[in-house]
Amino acid sequence: MLGKLNTKTVFFVGLICAASGFLSPPIALVVGLAFGLAFTHPYQADSGELARFLLKASVVALGFGMNLHEVARAGRSGFVYTAVGITFAMTLGVLLGRIFKVDKTASFLITAGTAICGGSAIAAVAPILEASDEEIAVSMGTVFILNSIALLVFPTIGWALHLSQQQFGIWSALAIHDTSSVVGATARYGALALMIGTTVKLTRALWIVPLSIGTAAAKKTKGQIQWPWFILFFGIAAVVNTYLPSLTRYTTSLSTLGRLGLTATLYLIGTGLSRATIRNVGFRPFLQGVVLWLVVGAASLALILKGVISF
Repeated sequence: MLGKLNTKTVFFVGLICAASGFLSPPIALVVGLAFGLAFTHPYQADSGELARFLLKASVVALGFGMNLHEVARAGRSGFVYTAVGITFAMTLGVLLGRIFKVDKTASFLITAGTAICGGSAIAAVAPILEASDEEIAVSMGTVFILNSIALLVFPTIGWALHLSQQQFGIWSALAIHDTSSVVGATARYGALALMIGTTVKLTRALWIVPLSIGTAAAKKTKGQIQWPWFILFFGIAAVVNTYLPSLTRYTTSLSTLGRLGLTATLYLIGTGLSRATIRNVGFRPFLQGVVLWLVVGAASLALILKGVISF
C-alpha cells in the first residue's frame, strides 16, 4: 500500500514540475521515461487519455502566439513537401515490412505512424484495419520509442550542423513522428523554428484523413474516419492573434499555457513507456521502424542542406 502511494506521489510531483515549467520539454520527457521504466504506472489508461487531450488543447493554445500570414506561408510550402515525403515513406515502409517479414497490419501501422503523425495516425487507421491489440501495441511501441529519441537527438544534430531555425523547423516537421515531439524539439531551438515546425507538422497531420479514406476503400471497411478538428481551431487561434491586437495580453498568456501544456504532455507520454512495451515490440518491427525513420530523416535533411527543400 505504501509503495503504491509513493508511486502516485512521484507521478504527480513529476507532472506538477512539468506543467509549472520547472522542467524543459526534453527533460520532462526524460523524467517521464524514467518513471515509466522504474515504476508500474498507477494511472496508465487515464494518463494516456489526458495526454491526447492536452496535446490537442496545447496545439490550439500555441496558435494564439502565431502570425496567420507566416502560418499560411509555411502551410503552403509544407503541403508539397509533406505530400512527396508521405508518398515516399509509405512506399518504402511497406517494402521494408516485406523485406523484414513483419506482419502486414503491424507493418502498415508502423509505416503510417512514421509517414504522417505517429500515434495519431496509428490510432486513426487501426480500427479501419481491424488491427488486434497486439498489432497496435507493437506499432505504437516502435513509433513511441523512436519519437522519444528524436526529441532528444534532433536539436543536438541541428546545432552541430549549424542549421538555421527555418531549416530545423521544417526538418523536424518532416522527420519526427508525433506533433508533441516536433513542438518540444523546435521550441528548444527557437521561436521561428517552433512556428514553422508546428505549422508544417499540422499540415502533415491533415494527411490522416485521405490515408484513412484510402485505407477504408482498399479494405472495403466502414471504419469511422477521425477528423483532426483541432488543426482548424489552431488556425482560428492564429487569426485571433493576427487581427485582434487588442487581445494581445490574453493571447500571450494562452500561448504560454500551450507551451506548458506541451511540456506536461511530453511527461505523460514518457510515463507510458514501460519495460513490457519494449519487450513486446519485437526485433523485426523495430528494425523496420528504425530503418524507415533513418532513411526519411537523412533524406529530408540532405535535401534541406542542398536547398531543394526550403522555407
